[in-house]
Amino acid sequence: MERSQWGTRAGFIMAAVGSAVGLGNIWRFPYVAYENGGGAFFIPYLFALLTAGIPILILEFTIGHKYRGSAPLSFFRMSGKKLEWMGWWAVFVSFVISVYYAVIIAWAMRYTIFSFNQAWGDDTEGFLFNDFLQLTVQPGETGGIVWGVFIPLALVWIITLGILLAGVKKGIEMANRIFIPTLVVIFLIVVIRAVTLDGASMGLDAFFKPNFDAIMDPSVWVAAYGHIFFSLSVAFAIMITYASYLPKKSDITNNAFITGFANSAFELLAGIGVFAALGFMASQQGVAVADVASAGVGLAFVVFPQIINEFPGFNGLFGALFFLSLTLAGLTSLISITETYVAGFSEKFGIARKKAVLFGGGLAALISILFATQGGLFFLDLADYYINQFGVAFIGLVEVVLVVWVFRKAGMLQEHANAISDIRLGGWWKFSLGIITPIVLGYMMFGLLKLNILQEFDNETGNYEGYSNMFTLTGGVAVAAGALVLGILFSIGKWHKDHAQYEENK
Repeated sequence: MERSQWGTRAGFIMAAVGSAVGLGNIWRFPYVAYENGGGAFFIPYLFALLTAGIPILILEFTIGHKYRGSAPLSFFRMSGKKLEWMGWWAVFVSFVISVYYAVIIAWAMRYTIFSFNQAWGDDTEGFLFNDFLQLTVQPGETGGIVWGVFIPLALVWIITLGILLAGVKKGIEMANRIFIPTLVVIFLIVVIRAVTLDGASMGLDAFFKPNFDAIMDPSVWVAAYGHIFFSLSVAFAIMITYASYLPKKSDITNNAFITGFANSAFELLAGIGVFAALGFMASQQGVAVADVASAGVGLAFVVFPQIINEFPGFNGLFGALFFLSLTLAGLTSLISITETYVAGFSEKFGIARKKAVLFGGGLAALISILFATQGGLFFLDLADYYINQFGVAFIGLVEVVLVVWVFRKAGMLQEHANAISDIRLGGWWKFSLGIITPIVLGYMMFGLLKLNILQEFDNETGNYEGYSNMFTLTGGVAVAAGALVLGILFSIGKWHKDHAQYEENK
């Protein structure tokens, strides 16, 4: 069976960058850098990029390119059933992420419309939680559907599944060729406007001012590695799947460096824009930047609407551009996340791509309605915490240890990459994958387990955010564990005859 392919190398890079550049680049990276040494943070950040981010990108690009399959199929072709389960584990982690990630994009889509007349009013926090999300139930309760979220959510899935139905070249590649340049242009306009605001220099000083004492703190290095890891879409099954659509002659190593540095460049741009805007807000309120700096949902949907309210002109336009950039960044990532299980299901069961899109994507869309209910934010918060902490990072650790140490595939993969790449891999790559990455990820996982299991908590239940035991077990722990269990179960069945054999991509 002939495999889909990217039309051009640029198309693949656009898609890979589109996957890497997501909501976290805009609302997470600036605050992580600010909290961990400001300008000095770029030292451990760059070190982490070169010793973990890009080496794992190269690893996953090479696996996908050599074995010509989705993550489960590529691992199966590499070492049979012994590794297939890991590919499915990553696929089901991606499935879980897609069902709530789509909802956040729906929020951004709705806030794009709200921006034109600042519908959120003066109390942006009250508007988000009370008026927009209608958060009136207890954690673990769903309440009714919030139609203001459900309608844009339906639109998000229609766009995403429509693009995937069009295929790799005419769908994913074409969409990224439009979305990524548009995103960069829009965000550049926002950043240029932000740096010309009164007080912007105060925010940029807070962002870039180096605290070199911070880089002596091991937790800062862990933060750098943690961010790089989550930012580049590694261990999501995405990059293996995307690389499997590359032509036989593809410069894998170069592609990985371009993807890694393009993602970092956008993060730096986001940091400049976000902190210039925070500096403006701090100067308007007569407070320090530290008093207004935040990350995540709070930054995007509470703080930024406040900033837009204070804008000296064209509030609606710049508000809409900011939330449109969030929407575009989210969509390019959601497309890639959904493609992992579309490809996996299609190949495992030998069903047509369109059926896999409608089945896999349709199922994800139905489940995502849970997060469009009045209690949706609680479910989203818990699922996001557990699937990210005990899904993605854990898969990355297991993947590197098994591929490099247990099955000793690094040398063979290195030969494959070197045969088709301008930049040859040497001791740096093997040392980074075999020593540095396992140590750092192992340390991260130990810290997380200690935090969640061994350490005493300040809240009454001892659970994340003080959620009840039942809600934590069913909405968080069971979700993370379920991805692993489903991964093992899916690896038991046989592959469809069209995919069980393949011609090695030499």
